[in-house]
Amino acid sequence: MTVVGPRAGTPLLDAAEGLHEALPGHRVEIVGGRLLVTPPPDSGHARSLTRLTFALAPFQGHGTEVVQGVGLWLPTGDEDYAVPDLAVVEVGFGKHAVAFNCCAPEVFRMVVEITSSNRITDLTTKPQSYAAAAVPVYVVGDRRRREVVVFSDPRGGEYRSRAVYPSGERFLVPEVVRMGSDFPADPRSDGSDGTDGAGPPVELDVDDFLIVE
Repeated sequence: MTVVGPRAGTPLLDAAEGLHEALPGHRVEIVGGRLLVTPPPDSGHARSLTRLTFALAPFQGHGTEVVQGVGLWLPTGDEDYAVPDLAVVEVGFGKHAVAFNCCAPEVFRMVVEITSSNRITDLTTKPQSYAAAAVPVYVVGDRRRREVVVFSDPRGGEYRSRAVYPSGERFLVPEVVRMGSDFPADPRSDGSDGTDGAGPPVELDVDDFLIVE
């Protein structure tokens, strides 16, 4: 994917930069040509991110890293970018900076959002944007509906797979997230389980996404 940075005359980016300076702790994004401002996370949101960071620890140090608040430059508009709550990225992602502290989308293996005031955007606009950027997996913790939605298989600007997991369930992180990583071999696996002998699949608890207080 060819990533193009902002062209001359960027009124939305200028406004975003002003808001970022005026509202410390707020998340400022431009998605689908719209300027979005999200207040600082509530306690439940913050606790969810902490739990998920620990749960995704197997992705730390095997060709990938788990990071919070790293911007993703989007191909959907001259000024579009998103700042996912959490992401699994390739090691060395900082070398792929595009503009406005955002990195090229190809270094992102998975992005995670926990719904807050911009819930509708997380569930409707962002799937289109992340699919257009060919991010392999997008996971949304919908705290209102008490479920997690996993989007995967981006093709033709949309995700071809959408799986929903209700509170109380667990789910496996799609194998594509660690594809190409140097995960240690799992001595218990001979590859017949579809993991090619890689480390054991990473399983996440839906309720870790849904903490409200």
